Parts: sequence; structure tokens; C-alpha cells
Amino acid sequence: MDFFKSQETLTAIEWALRAVVAYFFLVVVARVLGQRAISQLRLLDFVMALVIGNIIAHPLSDEQLALKGSVVTTTVLVSLYLCSLFMILKWPLVRKLVNSQPIPIIQDGEIIYKGLKKARISIDVLLEELRKEKVTGIDKVALAYWEPEGKVSFFLDPKYEPITPATYKIETERFELPRTIIKEGKIILKELNQTQKNEGWIVNILENAYQTEVKNVLLATLDKKDNLKVFIYK
Repeated sequence: MDFFKSQETLTAIEWALRAVVAYFFLVVVARVLGQRAISQLRLLDFVMALVIGNIIAHPLSDEQLALKGSVVTTTVLVSLYLCSLFMILKWPLVRKLVNSQPIPIIQDGEIIYKGLKKARISIDVLLEELRKEKVTGIDKVALAYWEPEGKVSFFLDPKYEPITPATYKIETERFELPRTIIKEGKIILKELNQTQKNEGWIVNILENAYQTEVKNVLLATLDKKDNLKVFIYK
């Protein structure tokens, strides 16, 4: 475990061991932090990502820095982060201090310039966000907020909302996600059994309808109406 401590010099193997330990340690840290810290970089998340990255990076490039110190420091920071999240959930005052409030930037089809200045975004950024959401015009937006994680939430004026079955009170069937029964040339028996089908059934379908074998199938899905979708390796 000498590679874990400060050294005058490290061998190639010891450098590799440091990298392996740091890699798996960061995987564990990311798992503990949860999906929120990965997908939405709010203020607290950004600080954690920045600090942990620097703490772990230095021992991987400087043999005179011990990896042990970085691991201990990161563990303490993660503990503080989790405590902070608990405080944010429990006390609204802490939540208000840490989490920014959404900023209105469009209302009733009009741009709120003060909101843009407060959010520190330009018209170009606003237009880019509109394109991402497939909103064709600012005049169609009833309300838009610049969210703390750096995204825009749009609410269209009701007259520009797409027509759905609910608009005309049309009854629809219950949605059910098709089951993946073959993936990358292998039958997923757990999913196949849930469809009340067996391995022989899918093999027979592939031979008769697609003139192929299971090993040649990239993906196959089956919905509740027994509609089979097969994608062959090409």
C-alpha cells in the first residue's frame, strides 16, 4: 500500500494503482451523491464537482502527494454535502440561501428584459432555448422561467397548446412500455416470461417471419398487443 502514501518516486505500476483506486473511489462517491448531483449542477453540486475534481487530480500527477489525504478529504466533503442536502430539505431558510429562485423572462408573449439581465443571459441564448423546445415564437409563450440549473421552462398560451385526446374527452388505452425481449443477440428470459411467451415462440417467429436467428437480432420488443418489432444487425 506504499502507493497510497507520499513517495519520492513512484513506479509505473504504483501510478496505475493510484489511478485505479481513484477511479473506483470516485464511482462510489458519485453513487453516494446520487443522480441529482450528476444531472443538475446547482450551486452546491457545482462546488462539490469542482472541489472533488481538484482534490483527486493532484495525487494522480504528483507522487509527493499522498492519495490517502485526498480520499479522507473527499469523504468528509461528501458527508458535508449530504448533511447540507438534509438541511435544505428540512429548513426552508437554508433552502432559500442555497438554491436560487427561478427568474421570469417571458410573460404573456413579452420578453422581460430585467429578467434576462438578472439571469445573465442574452437574447441569443433565449432563442436557442426556444428552438430546443420547438417553440416557434415568443408571442406563443404565456410564461417562461430561467431555472437555477440553467434551463428555461416554457408554458405555452393555451390556444397554442397541441390538441390531445383529452381536449375532446376521447378515451385512450392505458400506456404500457413495450418489453425488450432480445438485446444484442441474447434473449432476456425475465422479460419474455412476463409476456406469457416462451423461447420457442420467439425462435419460431424469427425463423418464419424474418428468416434469421436470435444471435443476429440487435433488438426486439413486444407490446401488450403482441406487436413484435425486430431490428437486425446491419
